[in-house]
Amino acid sequence: MTVDPLEAFRAEVAQWLAEHYPVILRDPLADTQAQAAAERDWHRLRATRGWLAPTWPPEYGGAGYDAERARVLARELRRAGVRPPPISAGLSLLGPVLLARGSETQKRRHLPGIARDEVRWCQGYSEPGAGSDLASLTTRATLDGEHYVVDGQKIWTSHADQADWMFCLVRTDPDAPKHEGISFLLIDMKSPGIAVAPIRLISGPSAFCQTFFDAVRVPRENLVGRPGDGWAIARELLQHERRALGSIGRGDLGRARSLPELARQQLGEEEGRIADPVLRAQVAQCELDSLALRLTMARAADEAAAGQGGEHVASMLKLWGSELTNRRHELMMTLLGADGLGWEGPGFDPADLRTTRQWLRAKGNSIEGGTNEIQRNLIAKRFLELPQ
Repeated sequence: MTVDPLEAFRAEVAQWLAEHYPVILRDPLADTQAQAAAERDWHRLRATRGWLAPTWPPEYGGAGYDAERARVLARELRRAGVRPPPISAGLSLLGPVLLARGSETQKRRHLPGIARDEVRWCQGYSEPGAGSDLASLTTRATLDGEHYVVDGQKIWTSHADQADWMFCLVRTDPDAPKHEGISFLLIDMKSPGIAVAPIRLISGPSAFCQTFFDAVRVPRENLVGRPGDGWAIARELLQHERRALGSIGRGDLGRARSLPELARQQLGEEEGRIADPVLRAQVAQCELDSLALRLTMARAADEAAAGQGGEHVASMLKLWGSELTNRRHELMMTLLGADGLGWEGPGFDPADLRTTRQWLRAKGNSIEGGTNEIQRNLIAKRFLELPQ
């Protein structure tokens, strides 16, 4: 009897997950600090099999899987309840761009560390005066022999205080039209002249930082592509970022409790169903929309692998995903009622306090990666071809 290679692969993945996925990560009530430590160890173990970047070539730290095997792997990970890895600037954003645009030296130097979750990256795009109009950026890189000298400031540089490297948009030709004078540099965060200041959000401490550059010398070899290619590279990377941000709306990113669980906890059950019929319908609609988004993202990933789809797809996913996650959090706060008004201190359920902070943090999802207003403009102009 001939064994289907994909079925054999599926069985191998399922068996390995059953043996190695930590029990503590299967328990939603386990200690969060212990879970965080176990999750870090798990992602590193997963990386040894190339499973953080399954479609990347093995020489760059991936598993070298084709699209079919990658889909089988993704299905088995979901079936086993495996939490997705956190959205990573290196893995989700820079990696695909380096695969397409980087020199062979840059790929071999940087991609394996990204695929093994050993090197942390941050993104240097937005500036205090260049947010939605990113092409107005003023951080300057002046060529001096075999180095670029970088001066300026970036903001919303997530995890810059912990990052090893930054991929950064800089202006290398101040006399060129604003979209044409931008280049893409890889900057070692240990370089002299870099200062990082964390930013506190309304939801409390955050990953966001400000980053300042004062005559920072960056080797010329760290330029990705050619001088002036920065805007084209930035647009490619933003598509990956928007797809990643769209994923937050799926509702399967390892929350301490799901929306239906919270509804049953707060409202009780009648005949196996959430007791309140109105809120039950809203919970069901949110869960169905999350499922639709997951299926749409899977289809979009297949289209992208086949060289199909377009830039508008990433904008659509980002727009819908960020609005869905805000709707989900608003519904969670409705379910909590007065229990959602706490901030800290005794008498409050820690899970409720986390939900309140997540609700506040979710407000930023409509801004990061390009505001939802910008995404609507992009969809209208480039996909629907509506008049100005």
